[in-house]
Amino acid sequence: MYPPALQTLVDLFADLSEGERREMLIHYAAGSARHTPQPGESFDIEDVRHDAECTDTVGIHLRISDGHRCHFRVTLGPEVQTLTRALSCILCEGLDGTPAEEVTSLPVSFVEKIAGASLVRLRSRTVYYVLGRMKEAAEVWLKSQRP
Repeated sequence: MYPPALQTLVDLFADLSEGERREMLIHYAAGSARHTPQPGESFDIEDVRHDAECTDTVGIHLRISDGHRCHFRVTLGPEVQTLTRALSCILCEGLDGTPAEEVTSLPVSFVEKIAGASLVRLRSRTVYYVLGRMKEAAEVWLKSQRP
């Protein structure tokens, strides 16, 4: 149902208690710098903006490789919440190498499996934000490839 790397992460989080899940999300959020653009990297799509759905600026950087495969990097402003930081990392890892067509049609059902129902209820406006931005970038790239 999900790309293999994302399915592995969904399975990992599904087996955790609420406390363990929150610890793991904090761990992922702390590693968000691993998924920022690196010196010398170039991207097919770069969309950096501050929307009402998020507390600060978020940049989605998309590079496409052979077979329309997506490679995302994310820049996050200092006010971006922990859950959004964590999901950004999870999405960068879980969607790496996924064809753009699959990214655009990815169901959002996995987010609750990773974040947990209680966090999704508390942060319903922001938990889907980065995924929506990534899907949007993939769609923009796909449209640019059509004659």
